Amino acid sequence: MPINSVDIAALTLLISPERLRSLTELTGSAEKAIELHQETLRLGASLMNVTATIEIALRNSVCENLGQYFGASSWLIQPPIHFQWKDPERKKIVSALDSAQRAEYSKLSQAEKSALDSLAYPNGRPSNISHLKRAKDRRRHIPVTEGKVVAELTLYFWKRLYGPEYEQALWRTSLKKTFPNKHISRADIAIKLEQIYQSRNRLAHHEPVLHKRFNDTMKAIDFVIQNLGTTAPDATTPLASLLASDIDEVNAKATNLHARLEAFRSIS
Repeated sequence: MPINSVDIAALTLLISPERLRSLTELTGSAEKAIELHQETLRLGASLMNVTATIEIALRNSVCENLGQYFGASSWLIQPPIHFQWKDPERKKIVSALDSAQRAEYSKLSQAEKSALDSLAYPNGRPSNISHLKRAKDRRRHIPVTEGKVVAELTLYFWKRLYGPEYEQALWRTSLKKTFPNKHISRADIAIKLEQIYQSRNRLAHHEPVLHKRFNDTMKAIDFVIQNLGTTAPDATTPLASLLASDIDEVNAKATNLHARLEAFRSIS
């Protein structure tokens, strides 16, 4: 639907002149800038669907792999004694556990919350404790499943497991099986996951993913969906089949948007 000319000034303020500046300078029109801005967001939303699916598939593949390797369902929170998380990952796990417990705590009745005091303060609750500290102490005693903690961890955590810090401890011992193609190195995977991660973060903050960044992201996506769990690149993996129509939609939107942007550049 065309933008009402009366609304252009208001929309420019709502979206912000700063966000629209480069598009306004390119098109010479506030209306066209707003239209292209919205088209960029629509492309980003479609691309976010693809990166979200890849993130879910990657984390589940890693969890299945490491669960078998460590031989324990609690490997994330309580890894075997021969393995230790690096500080960044340990802190992320602690934060994820707290988030999962916070979510469960919010579902409890006031009586159920108060009942946790006997676990948090077996010798009696201190009289001068703050409400926030009391809630935090209570939450620590709420059991949550490993799956709920996993759900709180972001792509940052999962892509870090393919970094050089875990070359010996995880990659050589276990994670090679998630990308079993012998011609693919850990560094290859780390680079592709980093590209997807960076673009995913931009999308989450409503920033554009266009031109070279877009092309690099799509190549990284193709790499993951063709190699995750396969001994040779395969364009017909279950993940590739699942995402085929979504990727076609993303590419079509990107082609149209890039063509429109290029047309304005040609005029200017």
